[in-house]
Amino acid sequence: MINKKVSSVTKALEGISNGMTLMIGGFGLCGIPENSILELARSGIKNLVCISNNAGVDDFGLGLLLKNKQIHTMIASYVGENAEFERQMLSGELKVILTPQGTLAEKCRAAQAGIPAFYTPAGYGTEVAKGKEVKIFDGKSYILEEAYKADFSIVKAWKGDESGNLIFKGTARNFNPMMCGAGNITIAEVESLVPIGQLDPNSIHIPGIFVDRIFQGTKFEKRIEQLTIRKK
Repeated sequence: MINKKVSSVTKALEGISNGMTLMIGGFGLCGIPENSILELARSGIKNLVCISNNAGVDDFGLGLLLKNKQIHTMIASYVGENAEFERQMLSGELKVILTPQGTLAEKCRAAQAGIPAFYTPAGYGTEVAKGKEVKIFDGKSYILEEAYKADFSIVKAWKGDESGNLIFKGTARNFNPMMCGAGNITIAEVESLVPIGQLDPNSIHIPGIFVDRIFQGTKFEKRIEQLTIRKK
């Protein structure tokens, strides 16, 4: 078996440089690769193109990279929880490509599967469809969407083994599985890293073939964007 374990987040992120395109797993603040994002913020790497469902909050998640002006283009489906994201977008400091959420997920999955493009009805007749090929199937209009091309995919899993097999937990699965293997190099950040052979094969969500590097994170805050509790 190939051992894909690396000793630290710094080793895991080796090769990422200015101007690269990164896929970042997570939904809101759920299932984001916290240690990797923090290390990217420390690195000072700039002019990044980031593909993610959204951009965290002002002081956490991808919001850290936005605060440092490290992101040149943000490809996302939702911007509502990050005031700095909104400010940069409206001021023209940040290029933003808004993508329907299902289309964003499928563009990642298509890249993972080696499918160059697909047709979808989502976005037809809107700004999303501008400049894209339109084709009619059974009387309904569809637009052609191309798969994403990324230099690195960075994902977060609950548990993994040294061969790169991954298990996700609950809703933290979200965009992470379809981003595995969708970039030229996939980095998996896990809460628990075990030796090869210790995971139940029937419980594995993503096989190690889709992962190039894996490391165990040292700290996970697991913040909640909007905490709502019931009144007594």
